[in-house]
Amino acid sequence: MKVFLANPRGFCAGVERAIQIVEQALELYGAPVYVRHEIVHNKRVLNNLRKKGAIFVEELNEIPDGKITIFSAHGVPKVVVKNAQERDLPTIDATCPLVTKVHLNAQRAEKNGHQIILIGHKGHPEVTGTSGQVNSEVFIVSSPEDVKHLQVTDPQKLSYVTQTTLSVDETTDIIAALKGKFPQIKGPDLKDICYATQNRQNAVKDLAKVCDLILVVGAKNSSNSNRLRDLGEYCGATSILVDSVHELEHKWFESAQNVGITAGASAPEELIEEILQELKTHYNAQIEELSGVKEDINFKLPKEVTSHPYQA
Repeated sequence: MKVFLANPRGFCAGVERAIQIVEQALELYGAPVYVRHEIVHNKRVLNNLRKKGAIFVEELNEIPDGKITIFSAHGVPKVVVKNAQERDLPTIDATCPLVTKVHLNAQRAEKNGHQIILIGHKGHPEVTGTSGQVNSEVFIVSSPEDVKHLQVTDPQKLSYVTQTTLSVDETTDIIAALKGKFPQIKGPDLKDICYATQNRQNAVKDLAKVCDLILVVGAKNSSNSNRLRDLGEYCGATSILVDSVHELEHKWFESAQNVGITAGASAPEELIEEILQELKTHYNAQIEELSGVKEDINFKLPKEVTSHPYQA
């Protein structure tokens, strides 16, 4: 069996930053620190942080008074920040800077008197966080079909923003539908689909050219991992999302000659290494890494974990 590794794959700069924020908060302030929502969508990452003293909760009311509180990489609505301030919780914001950029675009559009359309998946934490950055109603669309049924107050005053982890190709179709129905609509180009999402999707397209089976390592609730799986299928390769080596089924490999492996932006490399070892052991797999875009982006850490502003 020949196994091709996508490049790039796995952790992006926003995920690395979020994990580092939790680890440094634990080092600076001691355990426990509380994280509202999963810091990133990956069981292995979450369990490793739990062992170090992180406690993950869904809402602020689960956090005791005075405890260090971290907001996840997906971002949170403004009301969550306000509620934390009212309780005097010492907070650290691990929102990915590229998600923050989308927040700022939404706020700017609202100041200009525009209604906002958010291209994304309803219920996803990032979509909830972005919707909560403005005071007015946000319309959420996830397909060109949704655009057909959209009713707005003033077609002359509309702006759109996008969830950062979507399929680039799918988002292109939705933007085209929006511009077709509302020619005056304003919004960014696809640069708001983050660089890491774009790079990993391009890498899957490269895999699909040489593989008949693609394994995407990532959590079932990871938007960017699901989009990688969908894209692999769209490009003609059987594509399966797996959380770990324990989910592998040997029947998948009975007729597979060339297997591709990639990982969502929240999946650590160790998960891929475990799968590779399994394939080497059972199928004498030969590994080849494809060339791809080199990522060298680093995001600055917040001051709360580079100094010591809170009294532990």
